[in-house]
Amino acid sequence: MNMKSGVQIWLIRHGETEWSKSGQHTGTTDIPLTDEGRKQAQALAPVLASRSFDLVLTSPMGRAIETCRLAGLGDRATVEPELHEWNYGIYEGRTTPDIRAEVPDWSVWTSPIPQGENLADVGGRAQALIDKLLATQATNIALFSHAHFSRVFGAQWAMGSPSLGAHLVMDTAAMSVLGFERDVRAIIKWNLLP
Repeated sequence: MNMKSGVQIWLIRHGETEWSKSGQHTGTTDIPLTDEGRKQAQALAPVLASRSFDLVLTSPMGRAIETCRLAGLGDRATVEPELHEWNYGIYEGRTTPDIRAEVPDWSVWTSPIPQGENLADVGGRAQALIDKLLATQATNIALFSHAHFSRVFGAQWAMGSPSLGAHLVMDTAAMSVLGFERDVRAIIKWNLLP
């Protein structure tokens, strides 16, 4: 049996921003939470307070750090650079329909991302973080991150394949739980809202 089978990883997406509301790809741009995003983050606090986390990590982006703080875990959090969102390169700040007007059938999951990361890059980053987390003594872990990175992380955890992430939806301020079913990595809960 896997020695780490007691591990639970809570993936928490940041609250709403103006760009998450409009569907603009937000990777490297540090957009703040909206008033609604701050309310969403505060609503996470009672749920997360019922858990005893021995490791809390957050993306370096302000929207994730603020969500972590408003959710009541900011004083315990460490910034983890690998939790940053997908680098969308030349598509930063643009919506999928806008991009498809120039590049029909474009998808973040299957298309080249000039000056940014492709799916394999993000999957590799997720796998490196999984390996790092499993090498720690932590068993209850909270990760504050972003939609696309969290989707890739969940896919990489469950299947070792980042492409499954295309089929995992993650709303703003949603929580997902990864762990084990016996000794097999599993998605225990996905896209829970407080």
